[in-house]
Amino acid sequence: MQPLGVDEPTGVGPYRLLGRLGSGGMGRVYLGRSAGGRTVAVKVVHPHFALDEEFRARFRREVAAARRVGGAWTAPVLDADPEAPVPWVATAYAAGPSLTAAVAEVGALPVGAVRALGAGLAEALAAVHGLGLVHRDVKPSNVLLTLDGPLLIDFGIARATDGTASLTSTGVSVGSPGYMSPEQILGKGVTGAADVFSLGAVLAYAATGEPPFPGDSSAALLYKVVHEEPELAGLEGDLRDLVADCLAKDPGARPAPDQVARRLAPEGAARLVADGWLPPALVEGVSRSAVRLLNLEAATDTPSGPVGFSTPAVSVPQSAGTFGPPPVMPPAVPAQRQEPQQSRPQPQPYDSTPPRDTVTPSGGRPGKLSVTVAASAAPGADGRGRRLSCSVALAVAGALAAVTVGSVLVLDLLPGGHRDTAEGGKDSGAYSPAPSDGDPGSPGDAPSPAEVPARYLGTWEGQGTALGGALPVGTFRVTLRQAEVGEELGEVRQTDALGGVCTDVLTLEQVTGKQLVATSVGAESNHGGCSGAKATIRLTPVGDDLKYQSDSSESGKPEARLSKLR
Repeated sequence: MQPLGVDEPTGVGPYRLLGRLGSGGMGRVYLGRSAGGRTVAVKVVHPHFALDEEFRARFRREVAAARRVGGAWTAPVLDADPEAPVPWVATAYAAGPSLTAAVAEVGALPVGAVRALGAGLAEALAAVHGLGLVHRDVKPSNVLLTLDGPLLIDFGIARATDGTASLTSTGVSVGSPGYMSPEQILGKGVTGAADVFSLGAVLAYAATGEPPFPGDSSAALLYKVVHEEPELAGLEGDLRDLVADCLAKDPGARPAPDQVARRLAPEGAARLVADGWLPPALVEGVSRSAVRLLNLEAATDTPSGPVGFSTPAVSVPQSAGTFGPPPVMPPAVPAQRQEPQQSRPQPQPYDSTPPRDTVTPSGGRPGKLSVTVAASAAPGADGRGRRLSCSVALAVAGALAAVTVGSVLVLDLLPGGHRDTAEGGKDSGAYSPAPSDGDPGSPGDAPSPAEVPARYLGTWEGQGTALGGALPVGTFRVTLRQAEVGEELGEVRQTDALGGVCTDVLTLEQVTGKQLVATSVGAESNHGGCSGAKATIRLTPVGDDLKYQSDSSESGKPEARLSKLR
């Protein structure tokens, strides 16, 4: 969890916000607390979506669909206000990392944990499908690991099978590359079998630490899902057979969720969970973090309230939704004696809850989130400031979105990652591992290291915006390698909404305890539409992610929040 920034709200509806859990393509997720002391995850959509009436109508339908979900192994919707100036929805908060964060921290899960995980998720999907809904985005970052069992979260793009609640226009696939079913990718009819395919991919990831369809880009992932067989090395016996059945290309050949649950846990998922299902390192970290959460206080005493706007043209109603039930778990089953497991080295305990005295990075107090209808620039020759119309920027963004019909829309809405992953977004989950003392990748005020810290190295990807966030500018993929000052650090590959690609070469300029500073120059192979101007790039750790910032005025000073792919 990250502290609230100075540009973020301190309250939404009746909830006081304690910190930011993550963000995605459609909004941000905050940890909130009600006046009665209940802890919730509050998802707030990006302000520019709030001005889109079509989006608001979809959001309203999706909240209604999500309210129907309240079975075992799910986090129910507790409260929502689709009519607020900035729509939001609150769900039950569960103390536990996302599967993505857990695997990144401790590696692949033991077979027993994978079986309990699969059985719980399969029972959740059986309940969801019984309501006539399809989740459509089952992936590691949408699975939380709690002491009481796994939870399937984020029903933000679930749709009714009767076709009355669809998130996207015809032909647009919704989901996460590598975990979407072939029929989702091809834009065919989506049924509950699509969720079973995604479940198989999640189980393969949990058991091996690697996705069954690896790839360096979204296009490569999608191609492999449709045309190639999954890579299941590391899976054995009946677990391998089950995962292979779930990943069948033909939807009709896949088992139903209740069949998956019975094959994994004949006596039910609750029995496996009651026996103790998480590895010791996760149990210790989750327990300690849950205790700290009880004492966590907001960083400000500002009363909670709706998200503020900077223009009086937008009213701020005080209405709020209605509370719902707490998270539903099956009845506890008496634990049976567990057979001793073969001893093996245990990783260090997983713990990432920030200390109580965490302050905002800038040292300021969190403020109110605002939507500016017109953004001012430097004064022109006539002494008056030039103004950029918000509606114009949104129209441009809408036009870019219109030409991508048929492409994949990756909505990486967390709680928990619901982060911001190669699944399409960043997933810090409800937890982002806290930097340990002496970690060379930890941001801080330490002296400049002699080389690039290991936490930066690898390939990162995320969605970028320009003009202060008003204009989406496509996907940024940044590859960083070890280098010394003055040497080539890596490259930035930007793919815009039209499919155009521009590549910049990065040269390392400075390494500090807080960030990397590099210069970027367009590659010689770029087409004429790419900017060739030299720019300064700053890469700053934000939780598990990297924040990319460019000072290129020619490109609108683009920024992106990047998640590590490998």
